[in-house]
Amino acid sequence: MQKRSFITVLMAIMMMAVTPAFAQEDNGFKKFDVKVDFTENGFQWFQDAELLAAGDKKKSNAMTIGWGGIGTLWGRTALTVYVAEKRYTKEFMDKAEYFTVMAFDVEQSKVLNYMGTKSGRDGDKAKALGLHTAYTANGTPYYTEATMVIECKIMYAAPFDPQYFKSDVPKRMYANFPAGIHSMYIGEVVNAWKK
Repeated sequence: MQKRSFITVLMAIMMMAVTPAFAQEDNGFKKFDVKVDFTENGFQWFQDAELLAAGDKKKSNAMTIGWGGIGTLWGRTALTVYVAEKRYTKEFMDKAEYFTVMAFDVEQSKVLNYMGTKSGRDGDKAKALGLHTAYTANGTPYYTEATMVIECKIMYAAPFDPQYFKSDVPKRMYANFPAGIHSMYIGEVVNAWKK
């Protein structure tokens, strides 16, 4: 009887270790290599608006982002996002080890509009939209309704320092920007899935 219990427990532990890796496939996603199969125009992708999420299984938040960068840094495939000081999502980004950036179909533009105009401080935005939160094997939140999810491990985070602004572009931007100065988060792309 004891031998059987040990085997049952061992199999359960093995299943728990394997299950998260396939959680995205259960939600209709397939893993892809961003270096080979990312076909979006990197100069346009963020301008089309994407969703940024951070947090854990206890609490998370997402917001619409229109700024970002894709490329390489420190020998890693990297994705850079920017979050303003007064945005609720910044609290989650500052505590996070990972974040996700998600794309949605054009028909789902209401998701991006809502997430970009409402604050998570005032209520659960995902619940209000009927979105289903799931988690990567690293515990990073994403929404099953997304069409693409890119998971990044934060390598660097810092606020912009106005003393280093070299042109009038950022000076004008922050002269009357109520959300405060942005912080830059550079993440190493560790996983990517799309439908």
